Amino acid sequence: MAERAQATAASQPAAQEAGRRRRHFPWVKILIYGILLVGLFQAVFPFFWMISASMMTIGDVTMGRLLPGEVHLENFAIAWERANFAQFMWNSIRITVISVAGQLLFCIPAAYAFARMRFAGRNLLFAALLATLMIPDVAILVPNYLTVVWLGRLSESLLGVGWLNNWPALTIPFMASAFTIFLLRQFFAQIPEDLWDAVRIDGGGHLRFLRSIVIPLSRAPIMTVITFAFIGSWNALLWPLLVTQTDEWRPVAVGLTKFVSSDAPADLHLQMAASVIMVIPILIVYFITQRQFTQGIATSGLKG
Repeated sequence: MAERAQATAASQPAAQEAGRRRRHFPWVKILIYGILLVGLFQAVFPFFWMISASMMTIGDVTMGRLLPGEVHLENFAIAWERANFAQFMWNSIRITVISVAGQLLFCIPAAYAFARMRFAGRNLLFAALLATLMIPDVAILVPNYLTVVWLGRLSESLLGVGWLNNWPALTIPFMASAFTIFLLRQFFAQIPEDLWDAVRIDGGGHLRFLRSIVIPLSRAPIMTVITFAFIGSWNALLWPLLVTQTDEWRPVAVGLTKFVSSDAPADLHLQMAASVIMVIPILIVYFITQRQFTQGIATSGLKG
């Protein structure tokens, strides 16, 4: 009886603490949901207003209305024609396809080499590669530009084709990405060693292992890489402005500046319409690759 009384007395503080936690739990839950709703509003509202303003008149925009009084879908056609978006969209498609293909061509073998091959200085080179992630893009803007100028002059003297105002300056500097190599390397390193042993017993080597085993198993991280590379190339603005002087190869983000730099202040609704046009391809790519994108982020852990 004494032991039972002691156990009961010992359990009372725990029960009281649990009761207090249950009483405070709804308030904690409300606070968490409140913070999430505030974050959701901050993320969604600019996008919502962009779509809404793209279908307004300039009068509705200047009055600060949230919803258009009348839907004006002709704003998209006017914005498309005024900024010559057909040319800019075609340029962005070409630049993006070349850049993404280049990243897959160069980053997949590099990531495989860091993950599965043994060679002198591998860890040192990988550490140096990771160190480049800490360097701001603005800090290497001028060195990259000078490199492109020098290589462009060399190419023009040898092949008669320069890099500036052309696709090489817009794509070649971005065909290798330290983040892409890091992400793929982390996933490649998790592939079981037994599969490599099976390929070796079958008489295959690294190339066959990469082509037949690694790449098919790595569809999720590869789709993640494609998504990131597409978004980065599609949204590029500063670098294209630096290496191009005409609209022949300038991407759609530069075309959007046609409205921003316009002297007429009555183009805000057309700016929003042009922004919606620019965002649509990114949304299409994201929704197509959403499942693989989420899986790639979840499975490409920091082991390796």
